[in-house]
Amino acid sequence: MRIRLDISYDGSHFRGWARQPHQRTVQGTIEGAISRVLGGDPRLVVAGRTDAGVHASGQVAHLDLDDGQAARLASTRRRGEDDDGVAALARRIRGVLGAYADAAVTRTSIAPDGFDARFSAVWRRYEYRVADDSVPYVPLERHRTTLVRGELDVAAMDAAAGALRGLHDFAAYCKPREEATTIRTLLDFGWVREASGVLVATVRADAFCHSMVRALVGGCVAVGQGRLTVDDVVRIRDELVRVPEVKVLAARGLTLTEVGYPADELLAQRASQTRARRDLDTD
Repeated sequence: MRIRLDISYDGSHFRGWARQPHQRTVQGTIEGAISRVLGGDPRLVVAGRTDAGVHASGQVAHLDLDDGQAARLASTRRRGEDDDGVAALARRIRGVLGAYADAAVTRTSIAPDGFDARFSAVWRRYEYRVADDSVPYVPLERHRTTLVRGELDVAAMDAAAGALRGLHDFAAYCKPREEATTIRTLLDFGWVREASGVLVATVRADAFCHSMVRALVGGCVAVGQGRLTVDDVVRIRDELVRVPEVKVLAARGLTLTEVGYPADELLAQRASQTRARRDLDTD
């Protein structure tokens, strides 16, 4: 049995998603809670591994249950539950994590045939929040908003974001990993200033390389400050070399908000295509 889990977390006190020895991670925390509910040694496959300090409101993972775990899940089914207790699993995991936990499984469901949380995904969407000097400091927002000095030109930042969209090699906006491709399709990228005054970037791509979103945001902030022009951020991208003028901004401002999947009948085909491409390109 394969289960889809929808997950949210405040990344402030996690060392990222991926399980690491002697470190508190989102994966380790949730897998530990699942083990207490179902037993065994559960392993989650996630749509997008987030870095230390990055948040998520729309993370997706899948979990394959062995026979013992499936039997244990069914044995705890309550009267009126007609899906072997899968829908109630999220509530049971939250019960183990405790009230006011900084990670939660918001929904559990039986995964459609062919579903793979990572390889079936067709895009990921992130949001990045920036407060400049025109915005009063709000302590309650400090864990999800990055502070930037000066007053930013949001129109210039939005123009820079628009100029970066499309299929390109984003090596200049990624932290390199050996043999990993940096070619990505940036589907959407834009900036708005909310009524509160906070500037919010929405970034959507088929996939992201390491630190790509925070570097893209850093380039746009440099444009908003007048340190770079729109033409500069495009030139930097096309020269394929990281430059000190483009800062990788803090993780605290970044949230994974949504993962997109194709129609159920296309899930397996998408997963197969993505695996084949990753085998060639190494991601």
